[in-house]
This record gives sequence, structure tokens and C-alpha cells, in this order.
Amino acid sequence: MSVSPTLSTTLSETFDTAVAETASLMRFDAMDRTARVRSIACRHGPQVLHDVEVLELHLARAGQEDAGPAADALIARFGCLAAVLAADRAELGRHIEEQAIFDLKLLRETAVRVTAAALPGRQLLTTSSAVQIYLKTLLAGLPREEFWVFFLDRKNQLLLSERLGQGTVDHAPVYPREVLRRALEVGASALIMAHNHPSGDPTPSRPDLDMTKAIVEGGRALGVNVWDHMIVGGARVLSLKSEGLM
Repeated sequence: MSVSPTLSTTLSETFDTAVAETASLMRFDAMDRTARVRSIACRHGPQVLHDVEVLELHLARAGQEDAGPAADALIARFGCLAAVLAADRAELGRHIEEQAIFDLKLLRETAVRVTAAALPGRQLLTTSSAVQIYLKTLLAGLPREEFWVFFLDRKNQLLLSERLGQGTVDHAPVYPREVLRRALEVGASALIMAHNHPSGDPTPSRPDLDMTKAIVEGGRALGVNVWDHMIVGGARVLSLKSEGLM
């Protein structure tokens, strides 16, 4: 059976119209969802929102049209809000637009700086909770290992914190000689080391323990105390000192 050109054109136009109307309804549904989330936050405070809802509002503010579905996709891909904020830009770009990526990276940098502001002028050995909060903000969710060092003065107050190594999903290059050389350069009397395990398990590996031992022994010879080595895995921070591993 043949279909006349006129009827074929009519059917095609009807299909195109239906697709356009469906897409429009989906956009309105997404907008309605975001409006409901914003309304809940306004009435009860943002603290009542789930991670995905907080992310949705940030994406909407950045101009992401499908903020709700995009937030769902990001949480499904990375697992939690912290991991989304720490994700590679290229990975984020598979789900959201460049402006939204920029705003999320700005949000993460703001969080890191706010938590870091609690550290200077304080005796870090007696404020381990503040250090752990900062480390979780700084390192949790990162897709690759990073090795950081807190350099301390004679009163165990923070002189400087620096990233001294960045590597792969299960290794960050650390050179004990470079760590101790940097301690002497900044005039540090002591230091605290930290790195993350992207796997989410903060259990130290044999190389972690061996590297810690080498820096402790080298520091002892140079008059630089190594107070702790903390490992961030998921939402946990494991202290080698507290575990009796150094």
C-alpha cells in the first residue's frame, strides 16, 4: 500500500510536533522540580536538602537547563556531592555545561578555603578535629592520590601547607628527601603528612608505612619532628599515630 506525499508530510509534521511537545513538557517538569526544591530550602533552610538537591540548585543557579536530571546523573556517576566537586573537568563535561563546571569548582575552592581558615594560629596537635575536617574537604572524592604536608613552627602552629605529590588512582610519588628539604627551606620544626585513597579505604599500604618510617627517621636526624600521617578514604580519616603505626 502506498502513502500519498501529502499524508506522509502530515504524519511527519505530526510526529515532529509531538516530539517537540514532549521535550517541552520534560523541560517544564524539570523546572517544576527545581522550583519545588528551592521552595523547600526557602521554607525550612538548605540544611534539610539531600546532596542531589543541593547540587541541583547550584546547577540551576549556573544556568544548567536540566538541573534536576543533571544532578541525578552526577550523583549516580560519582556517588556523593564531595566526589562531584572533586571530579575531573573532562568527566563533569560529559554531563553539564562549562559554566556549571566553573561554578562547581569555585564552590569547592570556597569550601577548602573556609575550612583552611580555621587552622592558622592554632596548635594543630590539639585541634585534630579541625585538621580532619580540612583534610576531608581538601582530599575526599579526588579521583587521584595527592600527598600534602603541613609544616609547623616550634609551637606546632601552621607555617604552610603544600601539595608535594600527585599521582594515579593508587599511588602518589613521594620522595622523603624532598619532603625534608622543603621543611628546612620553610624553617619548620615539625610536620604532619596526609594523603588520600581514592578507593575509599584509608587502610595504609606497605609503601605508605615504609615511606612514613623513612621520613620519620630522616626528620629525627635533621631535628624535624614528624607528628602524624593521616590518610583520607571516603568520609574517614585514619591517623597512623593514633593507630600505633608510627
